[in-house]
Amino acid sequence: MKKILVPVDFSNHSEYALKVAATLAKRHDAEIILLHMLGLSQAILTKNEGQEVAEAIYYMKLAKKRFGDIKSHAFLDEISVSEIVQNYKDFNEINEVANDQGVDIIIMGSHGSKGLSEVFVGSNTEKVVRTSDIPVLVIKKEITDFMLDRVVFACDFKTENVLAYRKAMRLFQLLGAAVDLVYVNLPGTAFKSSTQIDQRAEEFLTIADFDAPIRPDEVVYLNGYSIEQAIFDYAYKAGADALAIPTHGRRGLAHFFNGSIGEDIANHAELPVFTFKI
Repeated sequence: MKKILVPVDFSNHSEYALKVAATLAKRHDAEIILLHMLGLSQAILTKNEGQEVAEAIYYMKLAKKRFGDIKSHAFLDEISVSEIVQNYKDFNEINEVANDQGVDIIIMGSHGSKGLSEVFVGSNTEKVVRTSDIPVLVIKKEITDFMLDRVVFACDFKTENVLAYRKAMRLFQLLGAAVDLVYVNLPGTAFKSSTQIDQRAEEFLTIADFDAPIRPDEVVYLNGYSIEQAIFDYAYKAGADALAIPTHGRRGLAHFFNGSIGEDIANHAELPVFTFKI
């Protein structure tokens, strides 16, 4: 891991993401790239009237000052930190910036608080997750010393998830994390017997392991009424440090989860979440 991209809006949540990025950067001798989007309109950037020009200059100077404040934090000491400013607020362009800069991971803060579907859907974070070819790590709360010993990777063993799985296993090998590969068996027409799941898992891993550096430490089958609830419940009991999910760019994350969750389970959503685009 050499480069970490952290989009920042100077909120508390983006600082939470930056602290996690700093922890990983120190462990892996990586560089942090800060990205801020000013949100200036085309009118402001093209007009010559004094007021519009003055407004643009004001926001640019303000961003520069805030970058200076951020870089002065003690937790960034001895880390190489650079910054990029985009004039427009187009979250789809974060993927382009990440690819241009050759980053290994994007780390973002999120304001979501009611489960994964609400962490992402309709939010700026969801826009990045949908378009990013690079793994995204979503942070929802302040973590003073980010540890990554065990990750729960949710998977339905469909072949379309093979590439996302390989990306995940390469990253988690680099980060030194053990991986629990978890399948949730839902009631109704989607329900499968243990024999069917075994066969499906073996076929998936046979294909995926062709170019995957490591195998999961555990392959776990769960029965549950919703994928989300079962995953969070298992992650809590297993003492997982983070969740990981494959995501579909054209549909976002809403399709991956269904059903409502109780308050206790919702709290587990505060775990960091890695996303890997299919």
